[in-house]
Amino acid sequence: MLIRVFIGHDRRETVAFHTLSQSIHSNSSSPVSITPLMLSQFDEQMWRERHPLQSTDFSFSRFLVPYLCEYEGWALFMDCDKLMVDDIANLWKLRDDKYAVMVVKHDHVPLETTKFPGEKQTTYEKKNWSSVMLLNCARCKALTPDYVNETSGLDLH
Repeated sequence: MLIRVFIGHDRRETVAFHTLSQSIHSNSSSPVSITPLMLSQFDEQMWRERHPLQSTDFSFSRFLVPYLCEYEGWALFMDCDKLMVDDIANLWKLRDDKYAVMVVKHDHVPLETTKFPGEKQTTYEKKNWSSVMLLNCARCKALTPDYVNETSGLDLH
């Protein structure tokens, strides 16, 4: 089975994107399709103004993955600053049809006030939960381009 992976791409983190992509392919026992989420390719799907607290180009486009998959099957979204040190097929096997979205729930309160490259660090409930998401695309039909562009960042995250 093909594992569909979408990686957030930010023009300032191109090396991170390629490093994550290579680490996925190097460790995978299954075929993997990797798609970069590049804001420059979302002319018709993303029209919201950049928010001052938005630290990456893919802060909101990540939520368009089910739409891009035509609301079919499963997909995995990952922030580009990750590294796969195990077989991604092991993560893929965790899919459970009773969920629309699967994340690792954790309490993260950053100690630093600045993150890459000089962006302000913010604290909010469920911080970083959306950095790795298994998405059951058929159960995420509410994530339309209109909804993603018009809903607050906190509600999306």
